[in-house]
Amino acid sequence: MLESIPYKDMRLKSAERKADALELMLEKGRQRIIPIDECSVRVLYSYKEFSDDKEKPCITELPAYPDWDHTEDQEYLYLKLPKLSVRIDKETNCFSYYDESGKLLLSERAKRSKELKEIPVYSLTEEDAEKEYVETADGRKEVIKDAGKIQTGTAYQTRLHFAFDEDEDLYGLGQHEEGYHSLRGNCIYNNQANRTIAIPFFVSTKGYGVFVNTCSPSIFNDGCEGSYYYTEADNEMDFFFVGGGDMNAAVRGFRKITGKAAMLPKWAFGYMQSQERYETQKEILEVAGEYRKRGIGLDCIVLDWISWPEGQWGQKSFDKTRFPDADEMTKKLHDENVHFMISIWPNMAESCDNVKEFKDKKLLLPKMNTYDALNPEARKLYWKQANEGLFSHGIDAWWCDNSEPICPEWMEMVRPENSKNYENYCRSVSNHLPAQYMNAFGLYHAMGIYEGQRETAPDKRVVNLTRSGYPGQQRYGTILWSGDISASWDTMRKQIAAGLNFCASGMPYWTIDIGAFFVHNGVQWYWNGDYDKGAEDPAYCELFVRWYQWGAFLPVFRGHGTDVRRELWNFDRKEAAFYDALVSANRRRYELMPYIYSLAGLVHVRDGLMIKPLVYDFTGDKDVRDIFDQYMFGDEMMVCPVTEPVYFGRDKKENITRSVYLPAGCDWYDLYTDESYEGGQWIEAAAPLEKIPVFIKAGSIIPMTEAALSVAELKGDIVMHVFPGRDGTFTMYEDAGEGYEYENGAYTLREYVWDDDKAELKENGKTCGLKTVIHHKEG
Repeated sequence: MLESIPYKDMRLKSAERKADALELMLEKGRQRIIPIDECSVRVLYSYKEFSDDKEKPCITELPAYPDWDHTEDQEYLYLKLPKLSVRIDKETNCFSYYDESGKLLLSERAKRSKELKEIPVYSLTEEDAEKEYVETADGRKEVIKDAGKIQTGTAYQTRLHFAFDEDEDLYGLGQHEEGYHSLRGNCIYNNQANRTIAIPFFVSTKGYGVFVNTCSPSIFNDGCEGSYYYTEADNEMDFFFVGGGDMNAAVRGFRKITGKAAMLPKWAFGYMQSQERYETQKEILEVAGEYRKRGIGLDCIVLDWISWPEGQWGQKSFDKTRFPDADEMTKKLHDENVHFMISIWPNMAESCDNVKEFKDKKLLLPKMNTYDALNPEARKLYWKQANEGLFSHGIDAWWCDNSEPICPEWMEMVRPENSKNYENYCRSVSNHLPAQYMNAFGLYHAMGIYEGQRETAPDKRVVNLTRSGYPGQQRYGTILWSGDISASWDTMRKQIAAGLNFCASGMPYWTIDIGAFFVHNGVQWYWNGDYDKGAEDPAYCELFVRWYQWGAFLPVFRGHGTDVRRELWNFDRKEAAFYDALVSANRRRYELMPYIYSLAGLVHVRDGLMIKPLVYDFTGDKDVRDIFDQYMFGDEMMVCPVTEPVYFGRDKKENITRSVYLPAGCDWYDLYTDESYEGGQWIEAAAPLEKIPVFIKAGSIIPMTEAALSVAELKGDIVMHVFPGRDGTFTMYEDAGEGYEYENGAYTLREYVWDDDKAELKENGKTCGLKTVIHHKEG
């Protein structure tokens, strides 16, 4: 008979506290456990020495946490923190995590829970590579057909196995267009793509999170092959167990590790109008002028690609024939309180001066006309060019497009399977980036823009709308958007879920192309909208209105797309009051600005989220776990987008309502009628064209103001709206709206407390001096 070789690799040989870490020596390899705070730990595992944290851009420098101890008995090693205990099986190295009451939060698989496979990593040789150029709807792409490679070192493929409870659900892992609700039972390919943002962090309904500190593509699997997290190429296994007791606390723990979110300027929460594409200076000024003429709120207008001279893709300068005086253009916009955002790209055409400068300094990615964002000197040069050619002319914000920067799926006519796309991504990107950093180009790209602008203009907050995100990117003034999606009701429904899981991953600022980027049905797999007649089709106008209404309750409010003009007056049609509904939603956004900017302030000060799945605030109500077409906008407001046609189209409903679930544990008010309902039930909410159903938790305090044409023109006359039924609190955040003095404490927090028995609202312990409206129950 064959004789087996006993598996002893994970057996513990010794454990020793060294400074503020617990060092474990195994039969094969070593581990380091680093307590982060009273309820979180970091775990590293390797066969070699551990790498320097300076090579890990997702995390910030963490202070030492000394308040812990370790003990052991014959079977187990125990690491004890004030609110977390880690039990380690000395034979199998299986970790189990317990809260302060002894409740099991998470256990790893009983055997071989951590696996490392050493692999070679390569780079392209200096010899000529065979490449071709492919024109796509996402710009011109370079494709390596054949090239020599040389081994530059080794890395590990890692796999961390879990034993989840049958009854727990998981959320996060970034943005995925499939519209996942709970991650349980799914296989998630976490590689960057046009419509995918990979974030290797998930949160459990049991009140913990797991952050895998990798910059490589990765896979989460919870199926017949087991439950595990796999990474493609890392110098060691590196992950954080993040405790805290509830799902929002796990997000706060994630931010402690990866850094606080930078504040965006206040104007960035007003409406942004974009279009593929505005072609001239004259057109931009005319569109902005028409918004002002019609009295519609507008804070930013966006210039999409091809600001550069013809044939000079990616050149960071204006085409003088179409933009003869950029300084005059931005001055006229600023005079009307309209800010200017411009699209810039990391890839450049052979013919442009920018790429020649990068070539001369050898600061391009191998065999590619894309700058090497991982190189600090390349980031400085990129900023120098952006500053001299664009920023110096009055640019207020950046649109860093194509920041993956390689999307092999966009060169296919038929959509590839997710597994095949993951394989193609790893193969393609590893031709140009180190395997260990394939997912991190966008993070480094954002870092360069942020650091460059802060040095050049330290009093101007960075705004960077970008398509590829990664943990830590919140430090750099980024807004993520969901890529080039197509117009359909199904897409809209899935986008709500995609955005909620992205924000559930601890990332605060997210938006979409309102009405979708593609509207028509084209030959490419991704150009598959349902509306070939565009705004001439009232069915599309209805979809656009519902999308716009939803967008007004997102962190960032932005219209953009191709095929159809997106200015609101293009939807002024006889079939229905589409235009009036759009203007009403725009006004509501500005009326809620004191509330919205307070949510943004608490994103920074208290590591909060502006939008989140219902399950984050109502974890004990199991009925909310699979609801992903409703969500919380702050702690007080539940938004319920209309996600199916009511008036036009083949599948229109007979009733102008939508079903809404009201989470248990509190009463709820209809925002528009003050009608009150008990929680824990489904209702049919009125959903006429001019309204998106919104419900307010009893006990909520909502600051509002009069609408204006821009954030700068809001008068500051704030009215506190109280929705009684129980005690409540609200923290109102105020600062200068611009600059970085908030980092030094230059902001105000006003604490409002509603005493329901006394029917009394207090501000910082004193009688509230602001006008107050108490919404009495109806119904």
